[in-house]
Amino acid sequence: MQIPSLKEIVALSHRAGACVMAVYAEAQIDATYKADNSPLTRADLASHHLIVDTLQAATPDLPVLSEESKEVPYATRQAWRRFWLVDPLDGTKEFIKKSVDFTVNIALIDDGHPVVGVVFAPALGVTYYGAVGHGAFKEIDGVAHPIHVAETPSAPLKVVASRSHGSEALETFLSRLGPIERVSRGSSLKCCLVAEGAADLYPRCGPTMEWDTAAGQCVVEAAGGRVTDMDGHPLRYNKPNLLNPWFVVDGSADFPWMKHR
Repeated sequence: MQIPSLKEIVALSHRAGACVMAVYAEAQIDATYKADNSPLTRADLASHHLIVDTLQAATPDLPVLSEESKEVPYATRQAWRRFWLVDPLDGTKEFIKKSVDFTVNIALIDDGHPVVGVVFAPALGVTYYGAVGHGAFKEIDGVAHPIHVAETPSAPLKVVASRSHGSEALETFLSRLGPIERVSRGSSLKCCLVAEGAADLYPRCGPTMEWDTAAGQCVVEAAGGRVTDMDGHPLRYNKPNLLNPWFVVDGSADFPWMKHR
């Protein structure tokens, strides 16, 4: 079985982004709410169906796990060595507010680790993508440039934080770092800012799911950075519980945040 090329996955993310933007252009975006009180729009579902149908047709032997799929029990998932992990619209709250900080995320997971990742921000026209052993790239208007993390932290530290998910735990974490310059972004763009060296650190002291982070983690790691839990272990995928631990995205191999936990 031949896996679609990175170029083909980027093209798929752009097609899904076009579905999202068709809803975004409407005067009002209606939403329903799921059991966890997270919003769901027609854009989430249109992107989901396009991506899942395309991947299943291209790689029928690989499972696809999407945020908008029916829950797949671990008894079934534990046999998955390789599978697609998709967030068809990351940042739905930002999307509903007509912010530009939402993305389409597609990742390929192999033995619990993301090996291909694409993050497309359709309202910005910017795509970040990467693959293990092939580096990371930022594409604007069809032109791609290699990106790399900022290996030497800025002074003060440039720290990217969520627009919608602040917490007391996050503020406590940040207070231990000393002087910082704070940048607020939504969705997986926070990971991508670290990947391209525009930020040094992205700590997340709050709940996220595996589909929220897989594509961004791949881009960060392909750009030379790290995505680890609070003990310094890389995030793993296809766990019995799909909830991520708290984590930190950073660009330095010897980042001082570990000393301030």
